[in-house]
Amino acid sequence: MPPSPPTAPAESAAPQEVDADGAAASRPSAPDTPRRTRSRSLAALRRLALPFGSLLLFLVVWQAVANSGAWSETLVPPPAKVWDAFVAVSTTHDGVRGYNGTYLIEHLGISLRRIAFGAGIGIALGVLFGLVMGTVGWVRSLFEPWITFLRTLPPLAYFSLLIVWLGINEEPKITLLAVAAFPPVAVATTTAVAAAPLHLQEAARALGGSRRDVVRDVVLPSALPEIFTGVRLAVGVAYSSLVAAELVNGLPGIGGMVKDAANYNNTPVVLVGIAAIGISGLVIDGLLLWLERTVVPWRGRA
Repeated sequence: MPPSPPTAPAESAAPQEVDADGAAASRPSAPDTPRRTRSRSLAALRRLALPFGSLLLFLVVWQAVANSGAWSETLVPPPAKVWDAFVAVSTTHDGVRGYNGTYLIEHLGISLRRIAFGAGIGIALGVLFGLVMGTVGWVRSLFEPWITFLRTLPPLAYFSLLIVWLGINEEPKITLLAVAAFPPVAVATTTAVAAAPLHLQEAARALGGSRRDVVRDVVLPSALPEIFTGVRLAVGVAYSSLVAAELVNGLPGIGGMVKDAANYNNTPVVLVGIAAIGISGLVIDGLLLWLERTVVPWRGRA
């Protein structure tokens, strides 16, 4: 019986481009199609539209509640009155500068300076204590219960004591903000340092690295993402303690303005102050997020 002819392959391999050295060359990626570009534009537009849409919905609901008459305008003033209050505290009217002789931006700037000094001191001390407690076991055992105790105390619990010790000027305000900002950073730094990969530390020691080198080159880069989280939490705690810090002799200052306006049932000015604190907090948190992405670009990557 004659042998059957060899069968041809069903599909021939597609020719592959090779470079001058004979190695396979990868083809350049295809440019973005119009559909892909359009989908990206729609996604960016959606990210911008959603916050503005939620703000618009909030204003509509607010106006509806104010018009319903369920509460008096002293309790729930309409948005127009709050806007008038914003204009009044931001300009000179009837010969009076802003609120209590100070513009809104000046009140906010004074409070932000207090937060910068107070929270800055607390954050710096928190990072230092966290590094030491995360690397030295007996120091952590000694100080961690005290930091936890301090973290559970509300600011008003010890503010009166700070006034007795330090007076009614800037010292108790700065100290209160520093004490409020210290525990979140210390706890986050301690936890992050203690969780640094042991195999990387052992590898660094095997290569001749000293304890200081291991902390600087292995432990600290590994802990930086969580340290930034602690910093953001500390700034938030400092902001939440701002009105408490400015309860006594807080004018000028945005927290003092809110407290003084509340004493006179001036709800529109209170809402203006709250909005100023919240918006400035959002801006600062956004700046911290940008700084984190710049300093710690490896966060979230395996």
